[in-house]
Parts: sequence; C-alpha cells; structure tokens
Amino acid sequence: MSASVSKNTGVLPAIRSIFADVLGDDDNPMPALPAGLSDRVRPVAAAAVHCLIEYQGPGYAHLYLARLRRFVGRRNVDDAVFADIARLMATRMAYDDVIRMAQLKLAEAGADPGVPPDDVRKLRLDELVSLLPETVADYALWALDYPGWLHLPVTVRFSAASGFGLRLLRLEASLRRWRLSSLRYARERVWVERWLHMIDRSLTKQPAAVAAVVATAEIVQGHGEDYSRSMRHWNLIIDHLVKPTFDGALPCPDLAGAITEARAAVNSDPRQESLKRVIAGIREEPESGFSRGNEADF
Repeated sequence: MSASVSKNTGVLPAIRSIFADVLGDDDNPMPALPAGLSDRVRPVAAAAVHCLIEYQGPGYAHLYLARLRRFVGRRNVDDAVFADIARLMATRMAYDDVIRMAQLKLAEAGADPGVPPDDVRKLRLDELVSLLPETVADYALWALDYPGWLHLPVTVRFSAASGFGLRLLRLEASLRRWRLSSLRYARERVWVERWLHMIDRSLTKQPAAVAAVVATAEIVQGHGEDYSRSMRHWNLIIDHLVKPTFDGALPCPDLAGAITEARAAVNSDPRQESLKRVIAGIREEPESGFSRGNEADF
C-alpha cells in the first residue's frame, strides 16, 4: 500500500467525523466488520466498534476498522496477535480525557444510582489545554511554558450528586464533537499510527517480535502525570531499542526478549533510571556492536 493511500485511509474518516460531529449529525452508516476476521478476533472488534461509537460516533469507528483492515490476511499475524491489536488499538483510540471522564460518569450514574456520586481526578494543566483546537492550544502552551506552569496539577471533580453536577457532566460530554479538532487528538493520532507502523516493520524485519511490539501499547495508560510518564517510557523503548533494531543500527536478534526486559524495568522503576540502564545494557551486548562511547543519549 502506498504512503498516500495509507495516509488517506486514516485522515479522511477522521475529517468526515469532525464535520459530522460539529454539525451534531454523524450520518456515517453503522460500521460493518471486515470480512476475514476469525472467531477470536470478531467479538473483540465488535466490542471495540460499540465502544468507539459511544466515545465519538460511527465515523470514528470507521477509522478504527480502516486501521484494523491493514492486518487482515497478513502473514505472521495469528489470531492472538490480531486480537491484541484490535483490543489495544480501541483502548488507545478511546483515550482518557475530560470528555471521556464525563461520559463514563454519566453512564455510571445512569446505570447504578448507588455508585459514589463524585469522582476526583488529578490532571495536568497542559492536559486540559490540549483539548483546545491545535492552533489555539499551541499558543496557550507556549504562554504557559514561559512561567513554568505547563505541568501544574489540576484537580477536576466529576459529580452526579446534583442537578447542576449532571448538567455540567452533560456539557463536558457534549464537547466530544470538538475532540477530533483538538491538539490532544492530533497527538494521539500520531501515536497510534507510529505504533501501527512499528508493528508493520516488525512483521517484515522480526516476525518473532510482533507480539512484543504490539504489547508495548499496554505501557501507555492513565491520565495526568501517570499518562505523561507512561508515554515517556514508551518513547524511550521505541526510540532507543525497537526503531534502531528495525533501522539496522542496533543488531538485536532477540528483540522480543529485549522488549520484555525493558518493560519489566518500567514496572519496577517509574522514574526511568532502571529502564535507561536496561536499554544501555542491551545496546552494549557484544552482538549489538555498541559501547558506552557511542551510546545514544537518553
């Protein structure tokens, strides 16, 4: 598939979804699952489509399926790997933002009146600003960076305890129509496409590592400082271990094992010191051809 076709496959459904949601009328037809999905993958994809329609609308679910079709019938993509791609891609496309938190609180309050009426989330100021349209958010982030306020913690309360709280939740949830024009969405779109690109490269360069590359998406999760930290972990592993291997700059015959070792370091040390040491150690192994003298900067 050419680069232009691949790009249009992802961008055009998103553009259609943006305009449909802005107008308040997503007239995309209900998505149909691709032919060729196995009995193991089909229910995962069906659940993902249902989730993404609730999250953003049918157009967004079409984008998910367009991405999923890239792996239908691909060599070295077994049912287990394909099911993980389907599940993890849906999780990342339904990322946690204030809009999603409001949606979930509304659904929770409607389904079970006995649940706690309030949820309190610890976010970051730059995380909230990233909900703005790209051009506005870029300027706002630049202005906040000057006094060093980008990472200021912000406490946000989602309350279904009163009529006012419910109206506020509905207002926040209604902002989903602007989500796909936000800076946050632009960043998440780039992340998903890069993750899919790494899977594509693994299928060509190291098929034995495909499952491990797919599973790196599990690193990225949460919101606030946890989300920011997890994204740094993921980028460190991709930039200094996975991508150099695929580029031929880092001979790493057991990339799957290296990724597993790196992920264990992430789990044991959220400050990244252990992860950096593990990656440096892998790069210094005799077969890698690296030494501390030419080790990439972290």
